[in-house]
Amino acid sequence: MTDEIVTDKCEIVLPFNKRVVVREVEFESGMKMTRLVFFEGKRVTQIDLDSPTAEQLATALLPASQH
Repeated sequence: MTDEIVTDKCEIVLPFNKRVVVREVEFESGMKMTRLVFFEGKRVTQIDLDSPTAEQLATALLPASQH
């Protein structure tokens, strides 16, 4: 397993007793990713996004008037 520097950015409470934690992860190589960790009861789903993909997701989540 590689060494990672993980920084929590925020936690968002979602409907139906779920939540997501947004983290910044820096790997040994210097590469940085945005990590989304979804908690749904006992289930945990982790997704790592590179910067362009994270920006694309952020844009998609904004109201259409802000694109």
